[in-house]
Amino acid sequence: MKDFDTDRFRYDGDKPFKLKKAPTKVDDLYEDDEHYEALLRQQAAEIDKWQERMFAHNRFGLVTVFQALDAAGKDGTIQHVFTGTNPAGVRVYSFKRPTDQELDHDFLWRSWRELPERGTIGIFNRSYYEEVLVTKVHPEILTESQRLPEKITEDLDKLFKHRFEAIRDMETFLYRNGFPTVKFYLHVSKKEQGERLIARIEDAEKNWKFEEGDVKERDFWDDYQDAYETCVRETATDKAPWYVIPADDKKNMRLLVGRVIIDELKKLPITEPEPDNERFKALQKLIPVIQAQ
Repeated sequence: MKDFDTDRFRYDGDKPFKLKKAPTKVDDLYEDDEHYEALLRQQAAEIDKWQERMFAHNRFGLVTVFQALDAAGKDGTIQHVFTGTNPAGVRVYSFKRPTDQELDHDFLWRSWRELPERGTIGIFNRSYYEEVLVTKVHPEILTESQRLPEKITEDLDKLFKHRFEAIRDMETFLYRNGFPTVKFYLHVSKKEQGERLIARIEDAEKNWKFEEGDVKERDFWDDYQDAYETCVRETATDKAPWYVIPADDKKNMRLLVGRVIIDELKKLPITEPEPDNERFKALQKLIPVIQAQ
C-alpha cells in the first residue's frame, strides 16, 4: 500500500497556500481495482465503528464540508466513502441555489438548520462557502439577487472580509460546542473536468448529469481558482482545516477522503461506555422473562 499520509493535503493557516502548487493527481494508492475495493470496504467499516463510538459517547458530532467545481466527484465520493456507515449516523444535505425563504435570511441561516446532532456526521454537499465562492466570481448575485442593504454592497471587498470572519467565528463556535468541522476541496484539473463533461454528453445514460451552465462556468476557471485560493487562505484554521484533495483520479480521491475522516474521528476524545456490573446483573433477571414470553 502506498503513502496514505494526508497531512500533505492539510491546510490550517500555518503555512502559505498556493492553489497552483496543489496537485490534482498523485501516484495510485491501490494496486488494482480489487485492492481498491478492499481498501474502500476497510475504511467504510472503520468509519462506521468510529461513528458508533461517537454516538455512544454522545458528546461530539462531526461536520464535513465538500466543495468542488462541477464534475469533480462530490456526489460519488460521498456515496462511496460513507457506504457501510449506519444511515442513522449520518446527515447528508445538498445545498442548491437559495430559495426565496433562504434569501430572506442571513447567508449562514440555511446551514445552521442542517447541522448534525451529537453522535452523528453531518455531510454538506456544497455549503455556506458558496457565498464566498460563486458570489465572488459573480458579484451581481450579491448586488441584484440577495436582497442585501445597498450600503453593504457598495464595498464588496469589505463584504467578503466580513463573511470570512463570520465563517471563522461559526466554525470556532461549533468546535467549542463539540462539533469540529473538516473541509474538503476536491481539486480537479481543467483538462480532466473537460473530459468528464464530454463523457456526460457522449453517454445518453449520463446526460441527466450534464448541465449547460457547467460549460459557461468553465469560462470563469481562473476566477474560481482565485476564489478557492482566497477562501482556503482566509478560513483554514487548526480547528477547522481544509484538505485540498487531488481529484483527477476518483479512486485515489475517495481513499484519501476516507482516510482523513477516520483520522479526524480518531482525534476526538471519545471513550466507549464503561461496563456497569450492577446493571449487568440486574439485566440477567430479564432473560427468563423474555424466554417465558
